[in-house]
Amino acid sequence: MPTFVDHVTLHLAAGRGGNGVASVHREKFKPLGGPDGGNGGQGGSIILEVDTSVTTLVDYHHSPKRRAENGGQGAGDHKNGGNGKDLTLVVPDGTLVKDSRGNVLADLVGQGTTLVIAAGGRGGLGNAALASSKRKAPGFALLGEPGDELDVRLELKVVADVGLVGFPSAGKSSLIAAISRARPKIADYPFTTLVPNLGVVTAGETTFTVADVPGLIEGAAEGRGLGHDFLRHIERCAALVHVVDTASIEPGRNPLDDLEIIEGELSRYGGLEDRPRLVALNKVDVPDGQDIADMVVEELRARDLRVFEVSAASGSGLRELTFAMAEIVAAARAEQPAVEAQRIVLRPQAVDGGADFEVVATEDGWRVRGTKPERWVRQTDFSNEEAVGFLADRLNRLGVEDKLVALGAEEGDTVLIGPEDNSVVFDFKPSIEAGAEMLGRRGEDERLREVRPARDRRRDIAEAMETKAEEEARADVARRLDEAKGKKGRTRSTGSSGVGPMSYEIGSKDDPDWGGEQDSE
Repeated sequence: MPTFVDHVTLHLAAGRGGNGVASVHREKFKPLGGPDGGNGGQGGSIILEVDTSVTTLVDYHHSPKRRAENGGQGAGDHKNGGNGKDLTLVVPDGTLVKDSRGNVLADLVGQGTTLVIAAGGRGGLGNAALASSKRKAPGFALLGEPGDELDVRLELKVVADVGLVGFPSAGKSSLIAAISRARPKIADYPFTTLVPNLGVVTAGETTFTVADVPGLIEGAAEGRGLGHDFLRHIERCAALVHVVDTASIEPGRNPLDDLEIIEGELSRYGGLEDRPRLVALNKVDVPDGQDIADMVVEELRARDLRVFEVSAASGSGLRELTFAMAEIVAAARAEQPAVEAQRIVLRPQAVDGGADFEVVATEDGWRVRGTKPERWVRQTDFSNEEAVGFLADRLNRLGVEDKLVALGAEEGDTVLIGPEDNSVVFDFKPSIEAGAEMLGRRGEDERLREVRPARDRRRDIAEAMETKAEEEARADVARRLDEAKGKKGRTRSTGSSGVGPMSYEIGSKDDPDWGGEQDSE
């Protein structure tokens, strides 16, 4: 079972927003209570937070799927649903966040830095919030929006001030154990160190961290040994220390060649050319080691390298080495501003480049893309005719219908709203009028019905009004049309001329603006 994991893929799902509710207030002696449906609660978000006490991503290696809490559904009497609880995932300092395509989303550095990686869905509005002067008692509510669902890759880049690099068995682990309280695994065979080790070192008034990474060999860029997999842990280092084995018994090895090979691998990895270098000639406590160090030290210094003869076993030269490290670290810190905790929120760009929507012709039909149309579709309850009519009004006011007509769309054409993998399909019908406030039963929209006698009668009356006599009122025109169609009306009181003012009950079968009966399918 691994105890150190420096990269992992997470499958995240933020909470869904709660649905709004369509409700009408009912109370004794209040026959017209009005809408009182509450809004749905916000879905919980998923937040990544830096915690310097965490040093590995092993917890997410065992359970990579994480889901936040959904928002609560609204209720009557203006009761809003509860918000879903946010899910906070702690990560080590120096965690790099990438999307599924490898694009860097954020670099989390500094205690307390947070990133809202998956935002919770918005709660749907209840019918109380949807009421207006024209739509006084909506018979529908909006659905809650789904939360973000995505896969992200976390990569840990250890935040250290100094990185130790060198061949396997050069004594890097022994060195970090000698200058700090770190206790890495130490043995007399190559690749003892399989994971990075961190140690805290104090030299004078400067305290800094040192990273010991697994050893490199020639050809690491091609995958030999442990490859370059762990070199990302020294990318943040202010300085690099070459730990060179002066007592190696391997044939063909010498400090100068070892240094050139390691520098070649660092050059292939890239991005480390500007880091100051120190050279630690280790194991000078061994007689042959001291002789070899004396042979190469002047040549290394001729290359403008600061060279230190040290022994991790005896402690010789370690004080001078640590103070040289502290000097570089202090200078680097003075040039950089202090890292402060910050809150990062991902705000992806709209798919249409900033406009409200765009319409493109595809093989499947006319595809509408845009943040507003796609969000409105997700909020719509398609089992409710009035909600569908409300969606038609919103799209019409946005200009979607005019855009489709301008591009040559005809009645009956297929219109798709949303991405290819999750589209809502409509049949284009530009004859639908805007104005969901038209009279009708709660939860219904008369514009969506094919048989609409009330609408036809209103249009007939409007046409007949253009040719009416001067003394005729609208009600007289309606009666004349009814008699022409053979309808029998009740006895009405009129003037001596047979026309003129007449009385009728608003909403009755005699009301010309109502149609005499409810429209039926």
